Amino acid sequence: MVDKNSSVPLYSQLVDLLINEITENLEPNSKMMSEREICERYDLSRTTVRLALGELENLGYIYKQHGKGTFVSEGIRDRKNLLESYSFTDYMRQLNKEPKTMVVAFEEVPLYRHIAQVLGVREGELAYRMERIRYADDVPMMFEVSYIPEYLFKSLSIEMLYKKPLYEVFREDYRQDVAVADEEFAASIMTDKESKLLETMTDALCLRIQRKSYNKQNIMIEYTVSVAKNDEFVYRVRHSR
Repeated sequence: MVDKNSSVPLYSQLVDLLINEITENLEPNSKMMSEREICERYDLSRTTVRLALGELENLGYIYKQHGKGTFVSEGIRDRKNLLESYSFTDYMRQLNKEPKTMVVAFEEVPLYRHIAQVLGVREGELAYRMERIRYADDVPMMFEVSYIPEYLFKSLSIEMLYKKPLYEVFREDYRQDVAVADEEFAASIMTDKESKLLETMTDALCLRIQRKSYNKQNIMIEYTVSVAKNDEFVYRVRHSR
């Protein structure tokens, strides 16, 4: 319920409550409570309720039909933020493509200074370093080099990665969920090795992506540098204020 003694504005609290109601309990195109019903349920003024509903409409959670009421937007349950839940496997499945991953290298290594600083651990601490090729319908799409801190994933093995995707291993075997992922990307040119692995011409253009994945405690659990074919991927970004 709304905490009227909180420093958080009432309409902001109501926005969070209504988003939770929409995403967990309501179907697309189902009718929302009326302003009056929301006022009575949360003991709030109509002005506060209107501010919250206006924000939800701006965010795309609801739409209004004159004379009929307010409704849940189509597809709101399926909306995903890439930074919150990046998964090549899930993304390919959404595109009706068959994902496959080939692990071409896997070893436990002491970290040199740069990678240690990125992961937020001491130089020389152990990490798993692995190289993977990501396929869609047997077409190589991406080449990835990942570093995973050993102290969080004791006994991680290549055999585990043959059985299921990395993020499923994180979640099911180690109870580590990716809560947030920061990404930086830039145009680049493939190396000879990358061109060979991705079966493309030498010096081909590519998208080079650095991803830092964090768990719910804001601890980095993965650092990955990916090379993606520029003719297979488009990177979309939505800006909002």
